[in-house]
Amino acid sequence: MESITQEILNRFEQSWTETIERYQMLIAHGGFERCVPIRGLIIEMKENGEWKHFRIGTSMHTLLFSRSVDFGLRADQKYVKIEAADLNVYEIALRDADKLYREYKISDLKDTKLIKLLNTLKGTLID
Repeated sequence: MESITQEILNRFEQSWTETIERYQMLIAHGGFERCVPIRGLIIEMKENGEWKHFRIGTSMHTLLFSRSVDFGLRADQKYVKIEAADLNVYEIALRDADKLYREYKISDLKDTKLIKLLNTLKGTLID
């Protein structure tokens, strides 16, 4: 495996590890119970090898999936956002900084709408 490919995989995997730790800390301190299913989704996806396809990050109740090699996103980079609006209420979207491509409200993180958004994102180039 090329060293650059390995470096990208290392960065992706590290983002998953750090995000799981962040959610565990938030949930342990209370007030973030609505994030428990999101943490479960991340753990399940990591166990299924999805960490090889996405870099992830969090901001409190929001989880972002991207194909960005670096931390942070440029305005032109697409991402999938999952926001825990309430317990078992999630607002999901495929977007970039300027454009909203798809947006849904779902109650189950195994909803096919989320799977399709992630598959669409997976089809974009890593940059």
